[in-house]
Amino acid sequence: FSLLQVLNEKKLQEVDSLWKEFETPEKANKIVKLKHFEKFQDTTEALAASTALVEGKLSKNLKKILKKIVAKDAHEQLAVADAKLGGVIKDKLNLSCIHSPMVTELMRGIRSQIEGLITGLPSREMAAMCLGLAHSLSRYKLKFSPDKVDTMIIQAISLLDDLDKELNNYIMRCREWYGWHFPELGKIVTDNLTYCKCVRKVGDRSNFASSDVSDILPEEIEEDVKAAAEISMGTEVSEEDINNIIHLCDQVIEISEYRTQLYDYLKNRMMAIAPNLTVMVGELVGARLIAHAGSLLNLAKHPASTVQLLGAEKALFRALKTKRDTPKFGLIYHASLVGQTNTKNKGKISRMLAAKTALTIRYDALGENTSAEMGAENRLKVETRLRLLEERGIRRISGTGKALARTDKYQNKSEVKIFDPSGDSTLPAVSKKRKIQEVEEQDAEVAVKVKKFKAEMKEETTVEDGEPVKKKKKKKDKGKQAQEEEVLSEEPPTSPTIENTEKKKKKKKKTKDGDED
Repeated sequence: FSLLQVLNEKKLQEVDSLWKEFETPEKANKIVKLKHFEKFQDTTEALAASTALVEGKLSKNLKKILKKIVAKDAHEQLAVADAKLGGVIKDKLNLSCIHSPMVTELMRGIRSQIEGLITGLPSREMAAMCLGLAHSLSRYKLKFSPDKVDTMIIQAISLLDDLDKELNNYIMRCREWYGWHFPELGKIVTDNLTYCKCVRKVGDRSNFASSDVSDILPEEIEEDVKAAAEISMGTEVSEEDINNIIHLCDQVIEISEYRTQLYDYLKNRMMAIAPNLTVMVGELVGARLIAHAGSLLNLAKHPASTVQLLGAEKALFRALKTKRDTPKFGLIYHASLVGQTNTKNKGKISRMLAAKTALTIRYDALGENTSAEMGAENRLKVETRLRLLEERGIRRISGTGKALARTDKYQNKSEVKIFDPSGDSTLPAVSKKRKIQEVEEQDAEVAVKVKKFKAEMKEETTVEDGEPVKKKKKKKDKGKQAQEEEVLSEEPPTSPTIENTEKKKKKKKKTKDGDED
C-alpha cells in the first residue's frame, strides 16, 4: 500500500493540462510526495487486497493503515479512485473522501510515474510482481478450473452446427452427382451415410452385380439395388468421374465420424460443467443457451422469462413493434419436454421449464456441488405437470399441488315439456318426391282415357255411315308413342279440339267415298 500527499492543489484544478505535470519524475515529485509505503508479504496477501479493492470492499490491512496515518490528518480529504470504496471508508472510518474527474487524472499520472515516486524498487522486480499479481487476479475472476471452462462448449456447439451444414451440402452434391450415373440408388437407399459407403465400395453401377454389399445393406435392399443396376436409365461416366465421386464420399464419411466424436466430447463436457442444465433440457439445447448468452455465468444472470425467449429476440421485437402476440419460446422449444407436449400446452410447459431451468443454471454456475440431483427433481416436477395437463386429472394445480378441485354447486333446473300429438299418427309421412310421382301417374291415366275416348268416337262415325271401313293398322314406333303420350299428358284435349278433329276426319272419308264411286 502507498499513500501520497498532494503538494500543489492549485495545479490540480486544471484537469485538461494535468498530464503535463507528470511528463517526468521531477515534475511529478513537485505535485505529490510519498507519505507512507507498506509492502505485501507474499502474492496471496496482495491478491486478497486487490480482489477486495476490485469488489469495493475494505481489507483489514488497508483499514489499519488508514486508522494510523489518516487519523492524524482527519481534517483533510482522501482522494479515492473508486466511489464505492470511498463510501465504505466514509461509513466505517468517518473520513471525508473525494471522487471526481480530477482524481481520475491524478491517479493516471501517479501510475505512469510510480517507479520515480517510490524509491528502492528496481524496475524488473516491479514488472515481475505486477505480472504475477495480474495472472493471479485473472484466475480469481475466472474462478479458473480446467473442467469449468465453458468456452470449450461454445466452440464445440458452433463447430457442430457448421459441420451439419457442410455435411448437408456435401451429401446433396454427392447424390446429385452420382444420380446422373445411377439415379435409382437414391430412391432405394435413403440413409445418407449408407449411400456414400455403397458408392465408395462399388463405384461404377456395373460392379454391383459382382460386388458384395451385405455388410452395408440388408439382403432385401441389396437385391433391389442389383436388379435396378441392370436396368438403370443413368448415363455412362468415365473412370475419372467415378474417382472424384468416391473422393467426395470419403470426405462425407470422415466428417460424419468426426461429428459423432465431437458430439460425444460435447456431451461429456456439458455433464462436467452444467450437469443439472443437461438433465433438464439436454446437452444440445443447454450448449446453445450457453453460447447464446456468452458464458454460463452470464446465462445465470438472466431471469426465467429471458431464458424462455433466448433465440427469439427478432420475433419478440417484431411483435412488440406491430402490437401482435409475442412468441412463447425460443431455443428452449427444441427441448424434449416441449416437443412431446400438445400444441395447446406448449406455452405453459415452456414457461414452467424455463423457470426450473433458470434455477438449475444458477445452481451449476454458482454452486459448489457437481451432482445432477436438483436437475432430476425439477425435471420430474415438469413431467408431472405435463401429465396432469394432458390427462386433466381431478387435482387442480395450485401453490402446493395438493388442493382438490372444487366442484360446482348442483342446481336442479326444471324444464316444462309439452305433449306433441303428431307422434300419435300411424300413417306414414308422404315425402315431396312421392307426391310428384303420384301427380305424374294421374296425368298418364288421363292421357290413356283420352286416347280410348278418341278411338270410340271413330268407331261411332263409321257405324252411322252404314259402311264400316277397315282400317289398316300402322305400326308405330315405341319412341313416337311415348312422345305422343307426353304431349297428351302435358296438354289434355278439350271438347272444342275433339270436335275439330272429328270434322276433318268426316271430310276425308267423304272424299275417299267419292273417289271409289
